[in-house]
Amino acid sequence: MTEPRWTTDGTTAVPAGTWFEVFVAFLRLGLTSFGGPVAHLGYFRQDIVERRGWLDEHAYLDLVALCQFLPGPASSQVGIGIGLTRAGYAGALAAWIGFTLPSAVALVVFGLGVERFGLSRYAGWLHGLKIAAVAVVAQAVWGMASTMATGKTRATLAVAAAAIVLFVPTTAGQLGAIALGAVTGILLLQGDRKTSEQALAVGVGHPVAICCLVIFFALLIGLPLLAGVPGPSATGQAFADINAFYRAGSLVFGGGHVVLPLLQAAVVPPGWVTNDAFLAGYGAAQAVPGPLFTFAAYLGAVMGPQPHGWTGAAICLAAIFLPSFLLVIGTLPFWQVLRTRPQAQAGLSGVNAAVVGLLLAALYNPVWTSAIAAPRDVALALAAFLLLAVWKLPPWLVVVLCAGSGAVLEQFG
Repeated sequence: MTEPRWTTDGTTAVPAGTWFEVFVAFLRLGLTSFGGPVAHLGYFRQDIVERRGWLDEHAYLDLVALCQFLPGPASSQVGIGIGLTRAGYAGALAAWIGFTLPSAVALVVFGLGVERFGLSRYAGWLHGLKIAAVAVVAQAVWGMASTMATGKTRATLAVAAAAIVLFVPTTAGQLGAIALGAVTGILLLQGDRKTSEQALAVGVGHPVAICCLVIFFALLIGLPLLAGVPGPSATGQAFADINAFYRAGSLVFGGGHVVLPLLQAAVVPPGWVTNDAFLAGYGAAQAVPGPLFTFAAYLGAVMGPQPHGWTGAAICLAAIFLPSFLLVIGTLPFWQVLRTRPQAQAGLSGVNAAVVGLLLAALYNPVWTSAIAAPRDVALALAAFLLLAVWKLPPWLVVVLCAGSGAVLEQFG
């Protein structure tokens, strides 16, 4: 029996795990989590909350709510937070490496031309993967709604949040829906939320958190200055790469596809990457599991100026994810204290209901609209949902079955 860890406010967290078990868990997720950030949250919930019990439902959604407010890749930030909660700083790093490594390696290999990757040849199984994502997100919405959107007020709030995001499909719509949830919760849901007994900020003190936030802003301000300092060409290019990708990871809300225009503006006009190579890599990124931000590894590998190849890939990948580490570690201790206060509890109750609404909206667009094109797609999605929700099959097996089914269905036109 391991000893529980303690947070700075004296509350106990779940018993401490090891970085290796976190790495194994997230490597499994990194190999099987198809469907984009919304689907990733569904995979995380099924594996971390339901299967492993590392967090309870409330603690998990509180972490999701925090990461919705932070710039950068929300699903990767949730993973970093889970790793931090489970096994400290080593756990946070292990979660990121496990979840990121499979897609990063695949995209670098593609970028270096080791294997010709003709997306059209794999259209059937790619379509099956998209259908699997429909089932995964639907199960996540169903499970979260059963605990976080119960009662008239919270159910109405979830539907209202979904409507806002569907009518205003931008970052402003998402933030507006979350703000509506917070205000409604404070006004109408006082005392309505069961407090999670699990702490989120494992082993992170306020001095460390403040230091991380200072470093975050110092790099955001200082890297452009370093990128402009004359020096050896490779060194100057490395600083320029770090600056461009760090800013992309720092300033983009919504993550995923939202970061692509910013990256394109950073690498195509200067001539680092051709537009054709950029678009080819974007197409390949749709075929791999894990976070779309690993597209940075592909760009680093195919850049014309040195450093490129595996070195360039590592630099760009680390730069785009570094803000996520600094922000998660920098905000979790304050979030942990805030979420225990009565008004904050009420606000979080509303935010969590709004998050259910965001997932509901995403289930329709882009998950459903990009995957369901025919009655047979609906049938396969329903079968996948049945296997997940009733037969309790592991998501990775359902993903494999859907991919195979999509390939078979393609042969019949």
